[in-house]
This record gives sequence, C-alpha cells and structure tokens, in this order.
Amino acid sequence: MQFTLDKGHFITDDKMKKQTIAGLLALSLMLAVAGCGKTTESKKADSKTENTQEAETRKLDIQDRSGNDITLPEEVKTIISMSPATTRVLIDMGVAEKIVAADTNSQASYGDKLGKDVEYFDMMQPDQEKIAALAPDIMFTSGMSSKEGEDAFANVRTAGVCVADIPSSTSIKGIEEDITFLGYCLDMEDEAEKLVKEMDEEIAKIEAIAKTIPEEEKKTVLFELYTPSADNPTIYTAGQGTYIQEMLEKVGVENVAAKEEGQWPALTEEAAVGMNPDVILTADMYTPDVINVLLKMKGWENVSAIKDEAVYQINADDVNQPNHHIVDAMKAIAKSVYPDYFKE
Repeated sequence: MQFTLDKGHFITDDKMKKQTIAGLLALSLMLAVAGCGKTTESKKADSKTENTQEAETRKLDIQDRSGNDITLPEEVKTIISMSPATTRVLIDMGVAEKIVAADTNSQASYGDKLGKDVEYFDMMQPDQEKIAALAPDIMFTSGMSSKEGEDAFANVRTAGVCVADIPSSTSIKGIEEDITFLGYCLDMEDEAEKLVKEMDEEIAKIEAIAKTIPEEEKKTVLFELYTPSADNPTIYTAGQGTYIQEMLEKVGVENVAAKEEGQWPALTEEAAVGMNPDVILTADMYTPDVINVLLKMKGWENVSAIKDEAVYQINADDVNQPNHHIVDAMKAIAKSVYPDYFKE
C-alpha cells in the first residue's frame, strides 16, 4: 500500500474505501429510520457487518517511512519505541501502557510517564537478543541505531518482529506524515489526525501574528544546538533544509546561518560573532547556568544579543525531537523574541 498526500495529510485507498462504506451505511440507516425502524437484532447485525468490512479494507502489507516493506500486526498490544520523538507521540496518543521497552533517551525524558516494568536499551548499542525475547507486536526505530548502513535490528526482524523505521524528518510536513504513519500502524488514525490538526491550527495562529510584525522590528537569530567552550569552540546550528529553519521562518525571525552550507552548519566563534545576531537561542539543557555562560563569553561583548541580554533557552526535547511538540518550541521562541506580539 502506498501513502499519498492531500493538503498536508496522508490519505490511503483504504481510507477512501472506509469513507465510502461509512457513507453507504449512513444512507441505509437514514432510510431505515424514515421507515418503520429495525429490530435490535438487525441493528447488531449491521454493526457486525460494518466492523467486518472495515477490517477487510485495512491493509497490513505496507512500507515504513524508510521505504521498507513491513507487515503490520492485526492488533497491537505491545510496543517497543527506540526513539524519544516517537515515544512522546505514543504517550500523547494514549498508548503508554502498551510500551514494554524503549531507548534510554526516552527513559531520561519520559520515564515518569511509562510503566515501572518498562525495559530500556541503549539506542546506539541495542541488545537485539533481549529485544527479540520481548516479542513486541511492533517496534519503532529511527535509523539512529544503524552504523554505516548496517541494519541494527536485523536479528529482531528475523525473529518475526514488525520493525517500522521512522527516520528523523527534516520538515514540518514530514513530521506530520510521521505522526499519521504512527496512527495507521496502530489503527489509531483519528487520534493521529487530531494531533496533526491541532499542530496545523497552532502554527497558523503563530504565522498570523508574525505577519503583523513590521519589517523594521524583525529580529535576526543565531540558534545554538550546543554551547561553545575552550575545548570545543565550534558552534553547531540549524540551516536550510531543516524543520528548525521552517520554525524560525514561521515565527518571523531571520536565521543568520540560513545561507551557510549544509543543514547543520558548524561555525567558528569568529564567524558567529561576525553575524552579529539580535537574539541568541540555545537548546543546551546540560550546561549549568547556560544563559550566563553565553552572556559572559569572551570576544562576544559587542554582539547585539549579548549587549541587549537577548539570550534565551528553548526546551531541547521540544525543539530537537521531530514531533508535534515543535509547536511548543515555536511558541517559546515567539514569546522570547517578540513578547509584545505573542503575549498569551
């Protein structure tokens, strides 16, 4: 089965069939009500027929987000998630209780929202034997575990586990497609559609406000993924072809690294200082007192963001993990950079 896109959302041949079936059933029901009505037994029979037809139209042989052929289980009772971005979506979809194992990054960020008996594995060195022994109905991966093209979960696949890979998306559109894919895998398309719809609505609100900001008030921004230090002075940031670049554009700020080569430019401190950003955003959640560290960096005294103390920390989980919570990061950026316009 192939997925296609319609106005930013996945649709499938299956879904169209479901809608057609639902429409016919609704028409039949209306005609019945207009007549003398049906008996309880007749209504039960119709309900059973509808459920059977829905099951028959749901295809299980599909491709995952990496293009691998997979066969979905008819019912998902147990899940393993080897990506914190995916784990958070699963929690928000209400299936946390089905997660029997996850990666250690998921444990660090969302362990308090998962069951006490959940097992955790190192994303970079997953124990395939133990994972296979858990025999989950489906396992979601992100490609982060693979090295030099090697399938890090080959033995898990061989053991008969459905392994669905969802590489980290580089666009907002891709993130929405990932969420929709998760919904299809779990037979929870309505829940996934709700998350995507809410995401679209919130982004639209942000864009609408951003358009009211006069050009002369627009700010330039340097987004730092890590804080430079004497041992590692390189500044890693986000550039073109990333969802972070899209986020910044929709908020109404100019990314000073947008013209740099590559999706994740590596800047020298000298180059970053020369860009003279109005605002510095950081997703560093590990450096103690990171704001003051950035404000006191030697050689940065004349940078506008430092002089104006316009340095802000953005939650790393919200911005670094490609799922619907990037909207939370967008709101935080908007309120930090344009407090007079984004007040709520």
